[in-house]
Amino acid sequence: MSAASSGRPGPALDAPPAAPTRVCVGVLGPVTAWVDGAEAALGGPRQRAVLARLVAARGRVVTAGRLIEDLWEDPPRGALVTLRTFVAALRRGLEPGRTARTPARLIVTDGPGYALRGVEVDAWSFEATVSGARDLAPAAARAALDQALDTWRGTPYAALGQPWAVAERARLAELRLVATERSAEVRITLGSAADVVPDLDAHVAEHPWREESWRLLALALYRSGRQAEALAVLRRARTMLAGELGVDPGPRLAELEAQVLRHHVDAGAAATPDDVWRDTTVAYERVVAAGARSRLESTATLLRALALTGGAGLAAARSQRVAAVHAAEQLGDPELTARVIGGFDVPGAWTRSDDAKLAAEAVAAAERTLDALPAGAPDAVRSRLLATVAGESRGLPGPRGPEAAREAEVLARRSGDPAVLAFALAGRYLTAFDRAGLGRDRDAIGTELVDLAARHGLSTFEVLGHLVRMQALSALGQWDAAQQHADDAAALGRRHERPLVEVFTRWFAALRTVASGASVDDAERAYRRAAADLDQSGMPGLADGLLPLAVLALRVWRGLPADGGAADGSGGPEDGDGPDGGGWGPYAPWAVPHLLLARGADAEAAAAVRRIPDPPPGLLTEVLWILAGRAAVAVGDRRAAERALVGLTPAADEVAAGSGVLTAGPVGEHLRALREFLAG
Repeated sequence: MSAASSGRPGPALDAPPAAPTRVCVGVLGPVTAWVDGAEAALGGPRQRAVLARLVAARGRVVTAGRLIEDLWEDPPRGALVTLRTFVAALRRGLEPGRTARTPARLIVTDGPGYALRGVEVDAWSFEATVSGARDLAPAAARAALDQALDTWRGTPYAALGQPWAVAERARLAELRLVATERSAEVRITLGSAADVVPDLDAHVAEHPWREESWRLLALALYRSGRQAEALAVLRRARTMLAGELGVDPGPRLAELEAQVLRHHVDAGAAATPDDVWRDTTVAYERVVAAGARSRLESTATLLRALALTGGAGLAAARSQRVAAVHAAEQLGDPELTARVIGGFDVPGAWTRSDDAKLAAEAVAAAERTLDALPAGAPDAVRSRLLATVAGESRGLPGPRGPEAAREAEVLARRSGDPAVLAFALAGRYLTAFDRAGLGRDRDAIGTELVDLAARHGLSTFEVLGHLVRMQALSALGQWDAAQQHADDAAALGRRHERPLVEVFTRWFAALRTVASGASVDDAERAYRRAAADLDQSGMPGLADGLLPLAVLALRVWRGLPADGGAADGSGGPEDGDGPDGGGWGPYAPWAVPHLLLARGADAEAAAAVRRIPDPPPGLLTEVLWILAGRAAVAVGDRRAAERALVGLTPAADEVAAGSGVLTAGPVGEHLRALREFLAG
């Protein structure tokens, strides 16, 4: 990019200045800007640093306080006034045709700070081109990378010595090295190995610690018919790494040496996922300074991916997520903390928390951050925090979860960001249990989630949408439609490596067996097969007590006595025993009366019925009300039966199967039994 490339005549002296049609900012060299090809007046070094700092923010808002801290090591008195003067001057330089009192369109005021919008930035284009080249065919990738490398005019952010500029300079320099190496690799692939040898030779001499440079130089030599020189380069690399660093060559360099010795080298072989992971983490450790704030944001992204693996990964992600949030809070930057909290947008498909303590800590941190955010914080940021409050409050009584979900949805729709809206809808789903019988409401949420996520490539939320519909349609007794969504969720789970999806679809298959009228023995076997690996899922909120509850609900529906350790004398219900010796977990209050009745302890069962609480809001509300109501009828407790009748009546036309994993049969059957008892 160069100012001389314009060649356009200036406007006539008596004509009003026209609004610029193109504004370009360059930081891949000295900080410069061009308005319609003509170099703009940007003022002195500190004023240029303001523009450069906004470029480094990549379109995000930088508060005035942060700009002052980043511009001056020891801010002078009146720094804010000086900053505003710089901004005003930059606006005049970039928008020479803007009339007085017309809002700026390039350096915009947004809440408590400023952001750079509507301009072309060479560094932004460079990053996008290098990233996009990975998906291009070799010839197109070569052209794109060469064009990107040609935009460099010198040292990035030249003459700026502030810490943020030094960090950006190092990051961009690393990216340039990567682009140079990728360009060389595609040239080798295209048959121009001999042409790249001189450039790679110079590249290795300048950057002797980059194993990828040595590998590419050796590969280019080999493809040029210079096998002996290729081996010499590989051995020189080995000697240098061992002598200077005390390390052996990495796997890719060692493998190339072995291939050269075998006279069999695949020049076009793509890096394996393990190669990419290793090289990326090594580069990240080298380039991103220890203690950098960006590490926390990267950690949140990594923890999200870890959580989606399920099992031990999910358990580790839960605990480390809270640690990351606390670390962010220690830095005193609520916007950073909000990004760390909101970055863990892992949707839940079950309405009982896996770790109530960690969930409460996440809610408290989100609430603190909401209070600390500046008044002008973007709707999307607030929405993510509120959706976190909603999701982590699932299964808890009280208005805060549903209120946060509704507010999150309003802000998300206003923000126009589909990913934010998907997260808000996920929070709304987890709190859509104000009463029994809301299957149709949840089906509507699932329908919107599937459509939104499919249109915008949000695979995790698309999976959730299908699971929500699977659950809701089960409550509505629409089994074939529910099966279709289970199948769609399973297919997406396999495609995107989401192993937890199979946990839910396997239980749904068992539910269908039970709902189809299978014998009690066959139904119990189906449940036990579904539960085989449940303890390794990393979801104790789902696993605890689920199998014994499923069997108890089945037996109560079929009019059979409870089965479990307490029924055969192997332990009392106070011990929490259930079918196969499994614990009842949080469902003990609803199970104990049935176990006592099966043991013939009617008086103790009546006392246990009086202690049954209202079910927590969630996917098992109807099932738990049924267990409470049937126990009340069995012991003759009219008051408890009336409570169950009131709680169940809104779900009169539903099946107690809204969890998508177990069922107690049509709610109407149980309502009839309650009414007959109360009428007697």
